[in-house]
Amino acid sequence: MRKVLVTGSAGFIGFHVIQALLKQGCSVVGIDNLNDYYDPQLKYSRLDILTKNDKAENYQFVIMDLADRTGIEQLFANNQFDIVINLGAQAGVRYSIENPHAYVDSNLVGFVNILEGCRYNKVKHLVYASSSSVYGMSIKQPFSTEDRVDYPISLYAATKKSNELMAYTYSHLYGIPTTGLRFFTVYGPMGRPDMAYFSFTKKILSGETIDVYNNGEMQRDFTYIEDIVKGIERVMSQIPETQNLDTSSAKAPYKIYNIGNNQPISLRRFITAIESSCGKKARENLLPMQAGDVPSTFANIDELITDTGFKPSTSIEDGISQFVSWYKKFYR
Repeated sequence: MRKVLVTGSAGFIGFHVIQALLKQGCSVVGIDNLNDYYDPQLKYSRLDILTKNDKAENYQFVIMDLADRTGIEQLFANNQFDIVINLGAQAGVRYSIENPHAYVDSNLVGFVNILEGCRYNKVKHLVYASSSSVYGMSIKQPFSTEDRVDYPISLYAATKKSNELMAYTYSHLYGIPTTGLRFFTVYGPMGRPDMAYFSFTKKILSGETIDVYNNGEMQRDFTYIEDIVKGIERVMSQIPETQNLDTSSAKAPYKIYNIGNNQPISLRRFITAIESSCGKKARENLLPMQAGDVPSTFANIDELITDTGFKPSTSIEDGISQFVSWYKKFYR
């Protein structure tokens, strides 16, 4: 039985990952600080579902902040984790413009605490969440992990790029196998209320006006949560081999993958899918693109397919249908 630490365990992706790990037969410890970045009740609802899981005896939840250095040290010392999946972070591009210190505390200080825990406790593999935001406003598409990502346009993106650099350093210095996953616009049931699809669904159903930026001309590589979870499951067991970069003699057991649907969808098609599932037309307020936003995201996932044999396959229409069905039941 593998013992796995999942940070951000009451979060959207963390919740779904833990369900899959318990189904595999893993022993899971989950930590989360249960902050109020969005409605904490949704986080408690996720936790409630996990505690009622038929494998709940293999799950332990701990309220803890990633920035709690002493707490993280003790957590690692008291458990012999085989794998760490770091999904805990302060999310949100726009929020990072208003609250930069929250990102430094969670995404930088918190991440180095996780790295130190892995360093001193012989963790076999650290899998951590990066983001498609690291590509900034790159005009080369699809985005490849071989591309330079030196020009982030939000603090959130800068912290995610920093995580990749920090992980590489620890992989090189201490031989810790690390794999970073650049997620592309994850959506689905039990999702984050701060995401556009969530607020669009709420407002369309209630007859409110939705704000549509850049006239709906932006494109996103929307990735359904079940595809994200399957990708993480494959990557967990794909421990990177020690290798050196093409431009450096430094060696490290280190890897980065894109996890996206490999087909960008226009915001217009996205809204149409929500309208269809809701059975109502949207009332729109057209606005210019916001600071920190990018016009398009598009993932090259060739390496993910080659190394793990996995490729996301859920269409935006099917995924949105699943989300809206959940939303109606959850909020009645």
